[in-house]
Amino acid sequence: MQPSAVRSQVSVVDDDESVRDALPDLLEEFGFVVHTFASAEEFLASDCLGRSDCLILDISMPGMTGPELQRELARRRQTTPIVFITGESDAVVRRRVIADGAVACLLKPFSETALLGALGKAMQPR
Repeated sequence: MQPSAVRSQVSVVDDDESVRDALPDLLEEFGFVVHTFASAEEFLASDCLGRSDCLILDISMPGMTGPELQRELARRRQTTPIVFITGESDAVVRRRVIADGAVACLLKPFSETALLGALGKAMQPR
């Protein structure tokens, strides 16, 4: 028996239940271990905080927004790569999250290819 490969862990934080239902199925097909959270606060309270290899994060959520979570993670010195997803076409916000260190910011609906490309970039050694 061969030893099992360590699979990358991705955490999806989005208040949209349909996103939390659909993304794990896609990502698991590509070999990722996926955890989902309905809010930034739920993610911060979880044990995935220090174990996620990448964070897929919605920009607009009730309570703590995606950019606010990004700043909180930076304050805590958590260097988890972030791929933002958003349904809003606000280019200023999208440029700001990239300037603050996000790997990518994908506009919903995004293609499977775009998501996998962003995840590939996020998983590269820094």
